[in-house]
Amino acid sequence: MKTTIAFIINPISGTGRKENLPDLIKRKLDDKRYNSTIVFTEFRGHATELAKQFVEKNYKVIVAVGGDGTVNEVARALVHTDCILGIIPIGSGNGLARHLEIPMNSRKAIEQLNQSEPILIDYGIVNEKPFFCTCGTGFDAYVSTEFAKGKRRGIMAYLEKIITGYFSYKSQSYHLIGKDIDLTTKAFVMTFANASQWGNNAYIAPQASVQDGKLDISIMSNFPIIAIPTLALQLFTKTIDKDLFMTTLRSDDLTLIREESGPFHYDGEPYEEGTEIHIKIIPEGLRVLVKKRF
Repeated sequence: MKTTIAFIINPISGTGRKENLPDLIKRKLDDKRYNSTIVFTEFRGHATELAKQFVEKNYKVIVAVGGDGTVNEVARALVHTDCILGIIPIGSGNGLARHLEIPMNSRKAIEQLNQSEPILIDYGIVNEKPFFCTCGTGFDAYVSTEFAKGKRRGIMAYLEKIITGYFSYKSQSYHLIGKDIDLTTKAFVMTFANASQWGNNAYIAPQASVQDGKLDISIMSNFPIIAIPTLALQLFTKTIDKDLFMTTLRSDDLTLIREESGPFHYDGEPYEEGTEIHIKIIPEGLRVLVKKRF
């Protein structure tokens, strides 16, 4: 009996054209294994609605075709169900897909679905909002907010926001409270990581695992402009946690208190959050397709 599989395509993810994706899926997907349905999203939040409908129809696999935001929308409908998440990454960052070693090439990602197996992974909750890769405040949330305001997409547009934002962003003071944690600090970046990277192979939490029941909290203190080249290199060589400007903590449940409301993000999607933020990890709450280990 064939496995029912639905593809939910976000037509505005990333920078490439999406019109040819349905044909590529039909050509490369193993039709002896899968019985497929393909739909496009039409507005923000639509992927969640569509995913819920497929869950109700007892589809076995639902594939998010987009970036981390699209993955979030689909995955939140699948947590604690028997339905399995698949990913074809076509977004700007694709942090969770990269962590799970899913190919960035759409053809290869589809072909991997033909030789895949499900694993259970953790996910996080920030003030009742689910996230699957990272969430946080500070400079990365500021950049996510500025990036969302612009019309351009892709890594170059994102880098432009990082460079211009460095000179205008002001750090905040934070108080972190959790089991064996009581820390007051001023930080440039405060990231809560289920997976290891923001996206684009920028590893903000190199040791993070989606299967350990813990969040890695990466805290970057203020740093001089002369340190930027070294920090950038460390981000892309999985060594940022060794830097003197970085502090790494681990917890499964904690509260962040800050002086002012402002930008926060989950899986790269920016929004406004208040002064008290509760973050926790939910172990083994989502099934995801990854490359089959022979």
